[in-house]
This record gives sequence, C-alpha cells and structure tokens, in this order.
Amino acid sequence: MMSNSFVTKPAGEEAKRFFVLGDRIERQVRIRGTWLNIFDVTVPPGSRTPKHAHASPEVFRILEGRLTIWRLTDSGLEEIEAGAGDIVTIPPFMVHGYANPGPVPAVFSAIVDRDMAEFIEAEGTSEPLKAPSPETIARMTAAANAYGITILAA
Repeated sequence: MMSNSFVTKPAGEEAKRFFVLGDRIERQVRIRGTWLNIFDVTVPPGSRTPKHAHASPEVFRILEGRLTIWRLTDSGLEEIEAGAGDIVTIPPFMVHGYANPGPVPAVFSAIVDRDMAEFIEAEGTSEPLKAPSPETIARMTAAANAYGITILAA
C-alpha cells in the first residue's frame, strides 16, 4: 500500500489546465483529506496578478524564470525578486501579488487551499485571454469574493 506522503498521477493522465487572466495554471495534485492543492503556474512575460488577500497561506517555489512578488507586511510594502529555486511564503490575510517583468515565461509551483483551488477551477477558462476587458476583470473580482479572495487593485 502506498503511503499518503507519495502521490503519483495515473499513467497517461494529464494535469488539468486552466487560464486565469494571462496565467496558465495546471493542477498537479489535490491531496484528499487535506486542504492542500499544488498547481504549476506559468506567467507570460509582462503578465501579473492583481494585489489581493485571502484567509489561507500560500507557498510559491519558483521553477523557471523570475518573478517580482509584492507582500504588504507590518513594515510596509516588500518587493521580492525571486528566481529558480527560491521559495516565498504568503501568510494568511497578507496583501500580495506578483508580476513577470522578464522576457521569458516564469514558472512556479503554488501550494494553495481548497477555496483558491475551487476559484481557479470554477473561474479559469480553457483558453488564455489576450487582454482582459473591464467586464472580465469585474466578473473575476466578484467571483473571487465568493471564494473569500479580496482583489484590491486590478
């Protein structure tokens, strides 16, 4: 019997792929009986996520490229330039966001909770959006609120 600490995908099964605004997000695993989900996120050059906050912590491990990650700490706005191998933690309720200022895609693994995973799966599209319209951003903001995610600046 395989332990719960080692998870493999069945042979031939591909990761479920979603697009949220400009990012490609692939679910790698949802660990049954826990709140843990792991997604790989590909951030195209120039793409960013709006500053937002939610009740759950997140962990980002940069796999390729570079990301600029913002976190609003008690000391003020903190900007982190993260590259391959770096791990960045986001505590619960901390305002944060990220951008890819580089010329190549950035890829990171994100450990997120059930609400974030459900938001990605419910609101993600099957194809990337070229340039999200104000209506799309308003719809995503309203949807995020339903999952306990507060978008502060789009």
